Amino acid sequence: MNNNPHEINIQAIIKKLDDILSRNDYTFACEFLENSIVEAKSINDLKALFTLYNECIGIYRKIGKKENCYFYCNKALEATESLKLSKSVSGATTFINCATAYKAFSEAEKGIQFFEKAKRIYEEKLHPNDKRLAGLYNNFALSLTDLKRFDEAIALYEKAISVLKSYEEEQPETAISYLNMANTVEAKEGLENACEKIDFLLDKATEILDKSKVKNDGNYAFVCEKCASTFGYYGRFFYEAELKERAREIYERS
Repeated sequence: MNNNPHEINIQAIIKKLDDILSRNDYTFACEFLENSIVEAKSINDLKALFTLYNECIGIYRKIGKKENCYFYCNKALEATESLKLSKSVSGATTFINCATAYKAFSEAEKGIQFFEKAKRIYEEKLHPNDKRLAGLYNNFALSLTDLKRFDEAIALYEKAISVLKSYEEEQPETAISYLNMANTVEAKEGLENACEKIDFLLDKATEILDKSKVKNDGNYAFVCEKCASTFGYYGRFFYEAELKERAREIYERS
């Protein structure tokens, strides 16, 4: 229970948000976050607002609402400065969120400076095997691919895979790295020239997703959903449908 009248219970809010997202209900998630922001503003809880702004960036990015997403990018960056977090891991996470938003709305160049700042902070302050590093490398590489900086992107995917493979248990997110790399290899070499490399990377991703099937949780459902379209793009339609079905079954049980 939170007894401080000047703070809202941000842990409880995030827990409820996670529950809403486990049901894939983004409309309700937006409404819930906006109401939580009003509550936090009413008592001037800056730390809670910082967290909520960052959550809004991700939600609005996923549902394609650029204006809302960029609005909260600016609010989160302002909060980062106000709370003196620009050299912290939390601040770096804000930089990643903003950079990822710019990439999502086809403005990858705007996000590069934020990825570079975040990379310096993460590599200095996090353990080399921290999964947050893998997430950074993946997202940074996606933007570099958009900017045709293919070799740099591939190197970052390899770093992401190395981080995720350091865990004893197979991490389903590793499949995302392999599929992202397949897209970058295609962009660099062309589909016909890169056919064998792409097939190898798709096979690696399939192997990981099938091994990770036992996890059967919200994160696994998210990964399946995220990976499905790439398999479909490369003509593996049956596996695309299977991944979508795996995700659907998990969401329905939540």
